[in-house]
Amino acid sequence: MIRRRGVSLDPTVQRGPTALRGRRGRRPSGFAIVSGVLAVAFAVLAIYPLSAVAVRAFFPGGQLNATVWEEVFAEPDLGQVLLNTLLVIVGSGGVAIVVGSVLAWINERTDAKLGLFSDALPMLPFLLPPIAGAIGWVLLLSPNAGLLNAMIRTAASWIGIDISSGPLDIYTWYGLLLVYGIYQVPLVFMMVSAGLRNLDASLEEQSRVCGTGPFKALFKVTLPALWPSIAGAGLLTTWTALGLYSVPAVIGTGARIDVLTTRIVNGLAFSYPPKYDVAIGLSVFMLGFVAIIWWIQTRVLRRNQHAAMGGKGQRATAVRLGRWRRPVQVGVVLYAVVTTVLPMCALIIVSLNGYWTSNIDWGGLSLDALRLAVFENVRTRTALENSLLLGVVGATVGILLAAVISLYISRARPRVGRAVDGAVKLPSTLANVVIAVGFVLAFAGPPIDLGGTILILFLAYLALYLPNGIVATDSAVAQIGRELPEASALSGAGELRTFLRIYLPLMLPGMIVGWALLFVRMVGDLTASAILAGTTNPVVGRQILETYQNGSFSLLAALATVLTVISTVVVVGVMVLSRSSSRWGKTARRVNTR
Repeated sequence: MIRRRGVSLDPTVQRGPTALRGRRGRRPSGFAIVSGVLAVAFAVLAIYPLSAVAVRAFFPGGQLNATVWEEVFAEPDLGQVLLNTLLVIVGSGGVAIVVGSVLAWINERTDAKLGLFSDALPMLPFLLPPIAGAIGWVLLLSPNAGLLNAMIRTAASWIGIDISSGPLDIYTWYGLLLVYGIYQVPLVFMMVSAGLRNLDASLEEQSRVCGTGPFKALFKVTLPALWPSIAGAGLLTTWTALGLYSVPAVIGTGARIDVLTTRIVNGLAFSYPPKYDVAIGLSVFMLGFVAIIWWIQTRVLRRNQHAAMGGKGQRATAVRLGRWRRPVQVGVVLYAVVTTVLPMCALIIVSLNGYWTSNIDWGGLSLDALRLAVFENVRTRTALENSLLLGVVGATVGILLAAVISLYISRARPRVGRAVDGAVKLPSTLANVVIAVGFVLAFAGPPIDLGGTILILFLAYLALYLPNGIVATDSAVAQIGRELPEASALSGAGELRTFLRIYLPLMLPGMIVGWALLFVRMVGDLTASAILAGTTNPVVGRQILETYQNGSFSLLAALATVLTVISTVVVVGVMVLSRSSSRWGKTARRVNTR
């Protein structure tokens, strides 16, 4: 066997982590070329719109000048909009970090855990798309016609208290921050739960042996070690707050609280002529907010490097809550009911009633109102069909591309792999509205002229949500050992056949979960749809916004209900299918090892 610089030149010897890794000095296979081209193409798809925003912001007309910024600083109440955005980021993020961390600690460190329900309950808000949740909370807590307010007023009248309106009002700062926080809690819960599971529990045990109480150990040992996870959660909540348009559009508008997201989308989608320069300049401010939070996170990580855990850990001993165990369990269930079940019930009641009123005729509820509002309305039905088509095709194409790109990144040279991985995942670190603005500049006008087409929405959805699919497929690829791919290569199978017979069956459970995530995000998208959809390519997100502008809350409730039912059915079906595919993957592993 000939060796050069420690590398075997025998073609039968496998090198690298997988059998699909290309051999240096040999012509790459067709599969490797196609994988590389796809990876680079979608890296360009992610970066090109952002570069268009940067060029237009600082070099309009090809020359460096301040034309864009003159229009931006001429915007009315710009300082107040920036301050409102900062308050939303800090306020909702703080609420989400506190609530999500408490739920994670209850689930991971106490005896109040409810089994699988404890893992699932904090994630329930994901089943309710943000636009549906925002509308549901308006139907519940509007000061005059809110269903929950009406129930409170009725109960108060029974004890002789007369309340003319309210007492709760969703159109306030606390209402806005409440709904923002609800959709950020699941992200914090996942991050902090992962940090608690990875934390070496022996330090907590040693603290207790030294006489420290469980709650003092929480603040002295556990929380300092969790600062990196909490800082990461803070960055995620910032991205989420800047990316949400539905919540400030529905609740913030009623509360007269304007933020960057609503100012950008309204300037592009609901102004004539569209305010492109203002949208571009405000997008740069968004990038500045993300950069500041990212800088804070890096400082936290550097200061808390001593908290990194290593060596063999042990399972943490659950903190016994004693008489507080049942109340804590009831509180967790109540949280899920309040954040998800109540707004969903409000949507269903109003959609079945046909109009929004606090005096519900329970005997008159029927599916006729829902049918007339959604399925017999031509434009609404077209929008629903387009969204479902984009969701199915986009999720299918996206997850297959994500699988191929993940494999390419895993077998590429480290520097190339990191560069492509970072470029493809770049949109996940930015607000959706910034990417949507970039697509308007890059693809809506000449020479490409994709504005008002389904194709521009399809490409934007891929650029926005493909990183979510790649995260799922990255995990699936990482769990596959090298033995089966190497055995396939030694038996003479090509790279494409190895991918189809080995990788694809074993990656299928993770790909199914990733497909569901892509489908739900694409069908329920509001930000990109508000900017890129038009009269010739209506989708549910744009239709919901137009319906909200017209003030038809019964149709809003009907659309949101249908959207939520579709998302729930898909998620539940995927959970069942994922378990079946796991058994299929195990069977494929046994068959291929014979």
